Amino acid sequence: MSAMNAPDTAARLAELTQTLGRQARAAAAGMAKASAAKKNDALRRLAALLRANTAALAQENAKDLARAQAAGLAEPMVDRLKLTPKVIETVALGCEQLAAMGDIIGEIIGMKQQPSGIRVGQMRVPIGVFGMIYESRPNVTIEAASLSIKSGNACILRGGSEAIDSNKALAALVRQALVEAGLPAEAVQLVPVTDREVVGQLIALPEYVDLIIPRGGKSLIERISREAKVPVIKHLDGNCHTYVDDPCDLDMAVKVADNAKTQKYSPCNASEGLLVARGVAKDFLPRIGAVFAAKGVEMRCDAEAQAILASVKNANVKAATEQDWYEEYLAPIISIKVVAGLDEAIAHINKYGSHHTDAILTSDHRHAQAFLTEVDSGSVMVNASTRFADGFEYGLGAEIGISTDKFHARGPVGLEGLTSLKYVVLGQGEVRN
Repeated sequence: MSAMNAPDTAARLAELTQTLGRQARAAAAGMAKASAAKKNDALRRLAALLRANTAALAQENAKDLARAQAAGLAEPMVDRLKLTPKVIETVALGCEQLAAMGDIIGEIIGMKQQPSGIRVGQMRVPIGVFGMIYESRPNVTIEAASLSIKSGNACILRGGSEAIDSNKALAALVRQALVEAGLPAEAVQLVPVTDREVVGQLIALPEYVDLIIPRGGKSLIERISREAKVPVIKHLDGNCHTYVDDPCDLDMAVKVADNAKTQKYSPCNASEGLLVARGVAKDFLPRIGAVFAAKGVEMRCDAEAQAILASVKNANVKAATEQDWYEEYLAPIISIKVVAGLDEAIAHINKYGSHHTDAILTSDHRHAQAFLTEVDSGSVMVNASTRFADGFEYGLGAEIGISTDKFHARGPVGLEGLTSLKYVVLGQGEVRN
């Protein structure tokens, strides 16, 4: 871009973003009063359209894949771009599952009679307009759109430039489903250009956008958190921990600690740190060490754990650095530390963890209760794999992301996370004295 036309481009992008914002705000009013039947109809129509257009979607997806391969994108990134028939069927099923769920909009909770005679409660209402900024996977377009429709919101979606053709095709189907169901066409809008300047514009529109949800790499989320002028639901890291307590069922501990690390290495809810109470370390560590060695997992250990694991055949054991305790590896690497017991484990997690998901494996009820109370994370677990920290596994139907923030939504963000509560007061002519 030359210096001469840069201002023209900036003005054009600003106008585009303003238009998207105005249209979203107008659509949000229509979505807030839409009936459950219409929203569910739109979701079922979207599922049918996705299935009917699988071949056409594959053609558009092929353009993105060809561009990505020509640009030398890493194979895992190319794989994330693929809109296979299985991926399309999965998101279609997700739409149908959301349609089958009860409608939470308009629910009134906690209604209580006050001494004055008035009754006070809270009503669940949509957030209004949310902007979602995400990378790679085009299926996120449907996940975000379907959750937005079900929760009665309007949304502006900005997918990754590498998936632009796939996202445009998917967004066109969403628009068709909305119109056919009698809902505002602009309730779900895709930013139709790949210029990164749009992100800066979108996150600075408090008059139109009520919430921003970034879903992508750490640098993207840090930038948005730093520059946004509207609230952001975010998580920066998934440095999750599994703590093996004393006392503990060691057979269970081996099974769960293995699953938490190796069931899949890349998700944000895989355990990156393993803490082991000194009282069980000599019995537990050689067993889990053998499992990790067989699966090619590198173990970065404190001196005590390193000494115990030294005898494990074929184990890849290295000395941990201070940075290792903070690290989200997203790879077959795990940090391991022997701790005195529960208190040291909790202190370590609260210092080095990312407040995402942490688990205790124990047979002591009091230790379990203390861990649940004192660990400062979005999800805290007892005798279960951290891999369960997921909207679908929690029964939320779907999730739009996982929040490590402390306000509004925390942990997996499903339908409720895209809503707010307002107070409602019911009276019969009462006046305040």
